[in-house]
Amino acid sequence: MFTLERLALCGFLTFAAPVAAFAENPRFGHPIDPADAASWDISIPPDGAGLPPGRGTAAQGEMVYAAKCQACHSEKGGGGPNDRLVGGVGTLGPDKTPVRTVGSYWPYATTLFDYVRRAMPWDKPKSLSDDEVYAVSAYILSLNGIIGSGDVIDAQSLPKIKMPNRDGFIPFPRYPPRPAGGG
Repeated sequence: MFTLERLALCGFLTFAAPVAAFAENPRFGHPIDPADAASWDISIPPDGAGLPPGRGTAAQGEMVYAAKCQACHSEKGGGGPNDRLVGGVGTLGPDKTPVRTVGSYWPYATTLFDYVRRAMPWDKPKSLSDDEVYAVSAYILSLNGIIGSGDVIDAQSLPKIKMPNRDGFIPFPRYPPRPAGGG
């Protein structure tokens, strides 16, 4: 009888313990504070909504670029050891070898600001001030001949910059219309 009681207890624990464990929600981590999430919610869309205050010129950006970007992207953005940032305009057509750079491929200047702000320099992302990001963006845009070397970019002027390949993408609606009949 003693063995039968043990078997019954083992059977009960085998099935009852997991049920009890799943009765409560797991207690992993804790809810994130909205203020903590806000520091990472820094996406900038093509229209520039959410661009921070600040400003920069190509001359200011050249100094920041030399100190914080040139080791990876070479002098004047020519590439090496990492991606080329300058040139390539006219290489995206049929029967050509595409050279995808900020100047030849990227459709919006705000994308440049967004990427540099969140991901550069690669060993210290999010370490540049907003003024430094505007300045580096101005420098790269200037090297590509998209803005003048003396132009100031800021939250108002950056979204207005027309990139050479802005119209080179086929629009894809996120939610295409449904066919007639509710299909």
